[in-house]
Amino acid sequence: MASEHSRVVRVFDPASMTIRELQTNEEYEEAVRILEQLWTDAEDEFIRSWADEAGYRLFGLYENETLLAVANCSVQRVLHHQRHAWIHDLVVDETHRSAGYGTRLLSFVEQWARDHDCAYVALAGTLDNEMAHQFYESNGMNRWGYVFEREIDT
Repeated sequence: MASEHSRVVRVFDPASMTIRELQTNEEYEEAVRILEQLWTDAEDEFIRSWADEAGYRLFGLYENETLLAVANCSVQRVLHHQRHAWIHDLVVDETHRSAGYGTRLLSFVEQWARDHDCAYVALAGTLDNEMAHQFYESNGMNRWGYVFEREIDT
């Protein structure tokens, strides 16, 4: 997907960075700005409503108090993955990609998963998002299978 934003060339500086769980309405609204870069066809209200799901956790990576990346996840247990942290989304602001923020946030989620007795970290990605596939594989994740879905009438 072509971006209308130019990328900012940055030097990764862990000393100026913090990662914390987002819990206030203001923090969630700030996170929506980044999440909608992935979910371009979703309404803000729909994106924000995910926080109401049981077990939903939203983490934000800040540099000098500016939110640059978010990851939302939950702990799940299914037969093929045992207890695992499922990453619903991991999004770095378009203007700050390829600067190490996604790797740092993924590492944080992995530690959070260990702290919550998870055996795996897992996620699904769209078939056409090769940049995301390369990112996850370069961070030690393996392609495991496919996700099949069908919309159902409710």
